[in-house]
Amino acid sequence: MSDDINVRSYTSQIPFARHLGFELTKFEDGESEIRYTAKPEHLNTFDVTHGGACMTLLDITMAAAARSQTPEVGVVTIEMKTSFMRPSVGPLAARGRLMHRTATLAFTEAGIYDDQGRLCAHATGTFKYVKRRLPTGPASANAQRPPSTD
Repeated sequence: MSDDINVRSYTSQIPFARHLGFELTKFEDGESEIRYTAKPEHLNTFDVTHGGACMTLLDITMAAAARSQTPEVGVVTIEMKTSFMRPSVGPLAARGRLMHRTATLAFTEAGIYDDQGRLCAHATGTFKYVKRRLPTGPASANAQRPPSTD
């Protein structure tokens, strides 16, 4: 694992992942794993993890897999397809894999597994590698600019 990325603080650097309570437990060699247990406010009307929270979990898991070989480079999501197989209930583990990469694109997949090891949801995604931005915010002299997908 790269010294540039502290596995314990990685998801805390992503405000939405921090809000949801994601915990990155693997980030190396084209693979990633994120643990997550939905809070009551993250459930749908059937009392299972909301599909939007699951898609966010899959997205961030795939992005981590894409970055795991070159953590100094950021990624942005270009495309994502998700299939839901069964309700995502209880403690969840999302596992991602970098399937192929080019100089500018990463092709990934990830699955969400329940605590019995059953596949609940699966996604594939394409990510574009981008240079990491300079720090922004109130204490920075840099203007906020979203990364380009050009």
